[in-house]
Amino acid sequence: MDGVRAVLLAGGEGRRMGPLGRGRLKPLVPFGGTSRLIDFSLANLRRSGFRETLLLSQYEERHLMDDLHTVWNGSPRDFRVHFGPYDEVYRQTPAGVPEALPDRTWPSERGTADALIRKADHVFGEDPSEVLVLHADHVYRFDYGDMLRRHRADRAALTVSYQRIERRYVHLFGMVDFDAAGNLTGFVEKPPEPTSDLVFAAFCVFDARTLRRYLEQLDGTDWQHDISRDVIPAMLAAGERIRGYEVTGYWEDIGTVDRYHRAHRGLLGEHPTMALAELPLTVRPAVTRRYVADGGAIRFSIVPVDLVNAGLVERSVVYPGVTVGAGASVRDCVLLPGTMVPEGARLEGAIVLEDGTVQQCDPDPALGGVAS
Repeated sequence: MDGVRAVLLAGGEGRRMGPLGRGRLKPLVPFGGTSRLIDFSLANLRRSGFRETLLLSQYEERHLMDDLHTVWNGSPRDFRVHFGPYDEVYRQTPAGVPEALPDRTWPSERGTADALIRKADHVFGEDPSEVLVLHADHVYRFDYGDMLRRHRADRAALTVSYQRIERRYVHLFGMVDFDAAGNLTGFVEKPPEPTSDLVFAAFCVFDARTLRRYLEQLDGTDWQHDISRDVIPAMLAAGERIRGYEVTGYWEDIGTVDRYHRAHRGLLGEHPTMALAELPLTVRPAVTRRYVADGGAIRFSIVPVDLVNAGLVERSVVYPGVTVGAGASVRDCVLLPGTMVPEGARLEGAIVLEDGTVQQCDPDPALGGVAS
């Protein structure tokens, strides 16, 4: 995408994910039996024709950069993750990871907007015309090309993605309103009493010079260092031309463990939210996965070919390296890589972590399920 700087914000700690997020970077939380959360945005960028994205991270960033360099910066070499001030040392180590990184010489970032201004040299270097801002914890398949073309045709200062959802969930997101012409008229982050069923889908396109101007104006003021709480409201208040782009396909914000579990249920229905072939394949890619509707001891589940199953697996998503012991029953579960389910165990509505920890989830069937 000529002239567009893609920026991927990946600073999440996963504290709301319970045991699933403990000791694990949120962007690297496994998803779908095939990948991690961050891989969806990266796969979308690559599919949209981008050759590179700038990673903005802070929490355990060495671990994250090492992982992404290993998984995404190898072969084929048509796409890579750029690591900002650390990128040169990674480029010098194409077949592995660096022994050491340069010392950090800039202050800690305190929010998404702060991350942009602290690394402004990398965000705005080479004078991009637009900045595409993405997050690392959303599950969706999307081509950003049409959104960028629409943004340019509209001569917009900002184009925000949005989606219509059930109003009872709007308080978890940024609520947006538009006029009849498609111009943004209201933006409220996590409203206690929602008045609209439209939410910000958390990726957007800024005119690069406009974005930099607002960041520089806000920096040093009494602000919250956040794109949604500071930058977008400031642009809206100033009368900037802000357009909306509706996301009509599946899009999911994985903010809590129950939403994580619900999203997995959606993969297993008669009409899945995303087909298995559409999921990025980054975790043990040499191991084939398949969806089994009715295979006797496996029903309505995504499973790897190396699954060792001596029990029953039903309505579940299973990663490679899993063993289900004799007489065990696994229903409505997510089994992470290498999980061993003991003989005779009865698991339902749970996530089983690599160390055997069982994390129960909300069993409310209204959150989504599978017809059996």
